[in-house]
Amino acid sequence: MTTASINAGTKMGKETAQNITRCLKELHLPAIRECYYQQAEGARRESLSYEEYLLELVERECDARLQNRIARLLRQSRLPLEKTLESFERNRLPHKINAQVNALLDGSFLDRAENIMAFGNPGSGKTHLICAIGQELIHKGRRVLYIPCSLLVQNLLIAKRDLKLPRALKQLSNYDALIIDDIGYVQHSREEMEVLFTLLADRYERGTVMITSNLPFSQWERIFKDPMTTAAAIDRLVHHSIILELNLSSYRLEQSKKSKSKKVQIVNNQSETETIEVN
Repeated sequence: MTTASINAGTKMGKETAQNITRCLKELHLPAIRECYYQQAEGARRESLSYEEYLLELVERECDARLQNRIARLLRQSRLPLEKTLESFERNRLPHKINAQVNALLDGSFLDRAENIMAFGNPGSGKTHLICAIGQELIHKGRRVLYIPCSLLVQNLLIAKRDLKLPRALKQLSNYDALIIDDIGYVQHSREEMEVLFTLLADRYERGTVMITSNLPFSQWERIFKDPMTTAAAIDRLVHHSIILELNLSSYRLEQSKKSKSKKVQIVNNQSETETIEVN
């Protein structure tokens, strides 16, 4: 029972407050249980109708449930939560890419099972951008899973070895979007790429995959080891897809240069100060 319920004054007896709290607890309505008395006092002061008071209560409960759901989805997503849209320097993106990103944020591409392919050099920000979009999708109630390609293929291989690959694929199908990071960054065996192809085929036209890669499609035979498998994988991915070409310089390299420049400036300023003091 909340403090507000226990301390309910003359306008709401303690027995009434206790009964309301008990019922709300049984109905699993914690947000209403926490605020119903304060809201009732406010409703009296503002002369709200019963319906308006009830609306305020149920809106509080809905908001609390939405926030709890988002927090749970973020935990389950395994996304690096520091990679948000706010912390991404979108002014580095070409106008066309920025427009594409804006169009993706409503999440409607998930309903069409469209794929997102982000290509770019190391440090261009493709992982940050895709993860940031993933977080925005979660805030709209979508289920997203982030996993590096190397870890994904190892998990699928273990599932195949244990004769549980169909079960693993079914679990992954529960996610609206599967973010596969750095495909092609590490060279994998043919067996590893076979299970990855099985996953891509399983999600084809059924669920979205969001992929980042340093390698353009023309070099994907290095990933799948076989021309026919490579062609089949690319065909499935690009049939319904949006491609983000991040032909940008390395953000990490730029930040490193800026940091070094600042350090040099500080050292120079200190040297100038010391020279003045000596003179």
